[in-house]
Amino acid sequence: MHSTAASVAEYLRSLPEDRRPAIEAVRRVVNDNLPPGYEEAMNWGMITWQVPLATYPDTYNGQPLMYAGLASQKRYMALHLMGIYTSPAAREAFEAAYRATGKRFDAGKACVRFRKLDDLPLDLVAETIAALPAAELVRLAQAARRR
Repeated sequence: MHSTAASVAEYLRSLPEDRRPAIEAVRRVVNDNLPPGYEEAMNWGMITWQVPLATYPDTYNGQPLMYAGLASQKRYMALHLMGIYTSPAAREAFEAAYRATGKRFDAGKACVRFRKLDDLPLDLVAETIAALPAAELVRLAQAARRR
């Protein structure tokens, strides 16, 4: 479900009552562990944490470089973690740590789907968010564009 909310506050207000607490809790974890250099915004119909265009304007699509995103979809909620998309090793380490928690791992390449807050290992989310400084994400994006 793509949101047309213009602000994070508006997006949160628009959420169904049964999903708002989970989205707010995950948002808090991301904000509490976000390295400097990222900004929280509404983009792509969801809450995003991104490298501002003022910092890195040379993106492939003219949009800020997204680091993480959080959305309420029709059948689930999703946390997009571009840090685990940056390398197969990062993805494998994240998946192994996730599975070690005993929680059901339901993910795409960088999207972790969850139906309730208890499905998501918040300590791992915090560690994953804290792991990639904005300057390193920019470096990875630049290297990918040169290929």
